[in-house]
Amino acid sequence: MASTSQNHQYGENVIVLPPTAQLQALLTLIRDEKTHRGDFVFYSDRIIRLLVEEGLNNLPVVPKEVRTPTGVDFNGVSFEGRICGVSIMRAGEAMEAGLRDCCRSVRIGKILIQRDEETTLPKLFYAKLPEDISDRFVLLLDPMLATGGSCLKAIEVLLEHGVKEDKILFLNLIASPLGIQAVSQRFPKMKTITAWVDAGLDEHAYITPGLGDFGDRYFL
Repeated sequence: MASTSQNHQYGENVIVLPPTAQLQALLTLIRDEKTHRGDFVFYSDRIIRLLVEEGLNNLPVVPKEVRTPTGVDFNGVSFEGRICGVSIMRAGEAMEAGLRDCCRSVRIGKILIQRDEETTLPKLFYAKLPEDISDRFVLLLDPMLATGGSCLKAIEVLLEHGVKEDKILFLNLIASPLGIQAVSQRFPKMKTITAWVDAGLDEHAYITPGLGDFGDRYFL
């Protein structure tokens, strides 16, 4: 879990992973412009796994008693409801494997959002979601959170499909303070789990120091 001070800085529903030596080393590797694609994918996947694990830590559980092979009852827990993943294409698709590694046979939906050239606003181009998504907890996947426009639009799509705001967990590698504020203020009941919050945005609205175009570096 992130520290109390981190949660208070960005709001109680924003969780920043603890800045461990391992996490900082992994982020340094994927930020380096000299890192080749194979290494970028490998180390990005390790961070994604940490994010997914933290996301699962924040799902509600209910008591469950089981009998162990020694014949003794054990009072444990099980997840309260079913989950699914929804990736914001295309960069968010890089996070799907990490979710599948932790949750066998998990259902995954996809949302494609691009900027409308006339209005400059984010516009929905494609959405394919599980039919019963309104009954599930949703892990929304997108590695980069800059201005927050695409994320906000994706959340709107989920709400239109009956998903409750407090059943959405947004998993993100690197965020800008502006993006964090935009999402948490608009949807305060939704949890955001990010690995790192960068300094800000440059004149082109790119996260700085950032790591470049995540989708290009991961897939190309």
